Amino acid sequence: MRTDPRAMDRRFRPAQRIRTRPAYQSVYDRGTKVHGRLMTVFMLPRSDGVTRLGITATRRIGGAVQRNRAKRLIREIFRQHPHPPGFDIVVIPRASLPDAGIGAVEADYATCIERGLSRTRAAR
Repeated sequence: MRTDPRAMDRRFRPAQRIRTRPAYQSVYDRGTKVHGRLMTVFMLPRSDGVTRLGITATRRIGGAVQRNRAKRLIREIFRQHPHPPGFDIVVIPRASLPDAGIGAVEADYATCIERGLSRTRAAR
């Protein structure tokens, strides 16, 4: 018995990425900001039901290796775990994120998303 390959497909698709500067800027300007221990998360509701992720890893995190590790960890958590439908999510990792384990990053991300959802619902 074979399953549909698309059902198991959990790739991080181009449609799930925030790509343009105006898209990032609108999330920063109009979105809900939540601070976590390892990251800051901005969330902005969308009308089309698609959830997109953007990551802003600056040089404050460290060199290219640390920045890329931080981005890989965040993308993997976004890819593996259910996310709220219809949001643009921008994650800004802190300098301590690349040294943290995946479990700590996962817990901090989940906490930030929950707090962001509750703040977004309260603002509506």
